[in-house]
Amino acid sequence: MKVAVDARELCGRTTGVGRYLHELLAEWSVSPDARRHTWTLYAPSAPRVPESWAGRVRVLPGRGGTAWEQWTLARAIAADRPDLLFAPGYTAPLTAPCPVALTVHDVSFVAHPEWFSAREGLRRRVITAWSARRARVILTMSEFSKREIVTRLAQPEGRVRVIHLGTRAAPAADSGRAREPLVLYVGSIFERRHVDVLVDAFAEIVAPAIPDARLEIVGEDRLPPHARLDHGLDRRPPGVRSRVRFRSYVDEATLQDLYARASVFAFLSEYEGFGLTPVEALAAGAAPVVLDTAVAREIYGDAARYVAPGPGTRADLGRVLLELLGQPAARAAILAHRPAVLSRYDWSRTAAATLAALEDAAGAR
Repeated sequence: MKVAVDARELCGRTTGVGRYLHELLAEWSVSPDARRHTWTLYAPSAPRVPESWAGRVRVLPGRGGTAWEQWTLARAIAADRPDLLFAPGYTAPLTAPCPVALTVHDVSFVAHPEWFSAREGLRRRVITAWSARRARVILTMSEFSKREIVTRLAQPEGRVRVIHLGTRAAPAADSGRAREPLVLYVGSIFERRHVDVLVDAFAEIVAPAIPDARLEIVGEDRLPPHARLDHGLDRRPPGVRSRVRFRSYVDEATLQDLYARASVFAFLSEYEGFGLTPVEALAAGAAPVVLDTAVAREIYGDAARYVAPGPGTRADLGRVLLELLGQPAARAAILAHRPAVLSRYDWSRTAAATLAALEDAAGAR
């Protein structure tokens, strides 16, 4: 089977979709089943692939946006005639001359159009909906996301497959390394993730009570300029600003070090298709604190503390952070459920199930 892969998310800083694809490629590069097939990655610049990846790479110059996808990529696929196109990031060329396997991570742009600009929201809704109709199989990461795709994109249940993501984070909780009074957030900063509430809870409740507590926020800020998270920190009591650190990106080694040092991982997202970073933090021994949503309950189970959404979220979050930072036994109670939850998430199983879906979509099995 000849498989074409839209690999543009592996260009530049890999987050979200890029990390998902990178992990799949890493597994497929050592899988005898995957190595039976011929793989070609298409990208607008040289993609960052796993060291073990031996497949073909085609660089198709361009900006990697919708025009590149619908014109440049479509033309290359038409010329190469693969047996299948794997599109791991929501959309695919509508004129692809082969079956398409499409991954839709969530449909926030349909469920909550108010979170997107008019132009961006319309683009996402139209092209994702048409790509889903065109796809032979749609992959997603949770039962919650499947229900959303079936309902909001009007897709038949039988066309949507749920394949959980995995984790590779080292089990640092078992290493005996002391945890720091560090609260960590990792992920792109969107309105729906309420990072502003986390900053306020830390500055108003945690920082005054725990003098050596710190907050690390890692992720690209995609909020509008007027909503910058650090606007109000200079008005806080002396010293608070120096205990909150913002970084748009860190390399993998730095990320794993942060996971291993943090006592608590806070992720107040009200809408996700899966939410991978709390799982990675849990695997590394940090206790997750998440917003109480259907998808969070499905993914994290008993291995997290839940904060109710609403006007009282900031105060509730502050109390939970104080408890988990100050009481090792409270963190241990969460981490006791860690093995059962993490047993569901393994990249080798994710890659094997995804490969089977691709083979089915191409008629290769």
